Amino acid sequence: MPELPEVETVRAGLEPVLTGRAFVRVEQRRPDLRFPLPERFAERLTGRRVLRLDRRAKYILVHLDQDEVLAVHLGMTGRLIVSVGGNGAGGGPDGHAVGSSVTLGQYAYQHGKDAKHDHLVFTMSGGAVVTYNDARRFGYMTLIPAQDLAQDAFFAGLGVEPLGPELTGAYLAVRAASRSVDLKAFLMDQRIVAGLGNIYVCEALFRAGLDPFKPAARLAARGGKPTPAAGRLAAEIKAVLTEAIRAGGSTLRDYKRADGTTGLFQNEFGAYGREDAPCLKPGCHGTVRRKTQGGRSTFYCPACQR
Repeated sequence: MPELPEVETVRAGLEPVLTGRAFVRVEQRRPDLRFPLPERFAERLTGRRVLRLDRRAKYILVHLDQDEVLAVHLGMTGRLIVSVGGNGAGGGPDGHAVGSSVTLGQYAYQHGKDAKHDHLVFTMSGGAVVTYNDARRFGYMTLIPAQDLAQDAFFAGLGVEPLGPELTGAYLAVRAASRSVDLKAFLMDQRIVAGLGNIYVCEALFRAGLDPFKPAARLAARGGKPTPAAGRLAAEIKAVLTEAIRAGGSTLRDYKRADGTTGLFQNEFGAYGREDAPCLKPGCHGTVRRKTQGGRSTFYCPACQR
């Protein structure tokens, strides 16, 4: 499943195509994705203008006029294929050449080429056509009144944004105090930190030198004050996500960003996917190991992550 940097990369790729444009035509080819699409979905979107695009956790938020938000979750195999024609004023949007077609969010699995999985087609006023393709239909879309967004069932329980000012060592300490759950599971809990996934949790813990299997309570000292580990972890979460976004995400097989090139952050992995490779930290002579944890692979160095 795409993680936060990949979703942010897709959002950035959509931004010049959608912002300030109106939905001229919406073709809905089935009534549902993972969940049923909203009633009169195509009709309600047609003619609406896009004000801006945001991201919350792993959701892309398309803010529309009339105070409504189109929320998009890509699931495992959802992707957005942007085709830019030559009839828009001034040519193609930034990052998209006129007459080009690029798939945003092609991640981990080779899907997206079979048109039978093109479930939604959005024609925009700038001449771009955005097609939502999802072979397994684990993605979903919904329309939410802007004032109800924070209370909506998909968003009400989400924790803080990892790149926002709320994520600090003090915050992690308060949430981790007296918790016996292991550190990795603690960070993967979307109710605590929204948007973190397996890859970047492994990388942040590796950089912070923290054992993913030890209790999360180690982040809190007496009285709930943050330990040095908590401050170190908060800083490394922000750093690894920021670097991954700057690199355009990680390519596990065929992920692409807005200009058609692949994300590059997988070249910077210190732990993830490096089973049996020597640890890259200066002075560490350990070897990266892989262990199944919570049904997912955890990559770590037992020598320097303690």
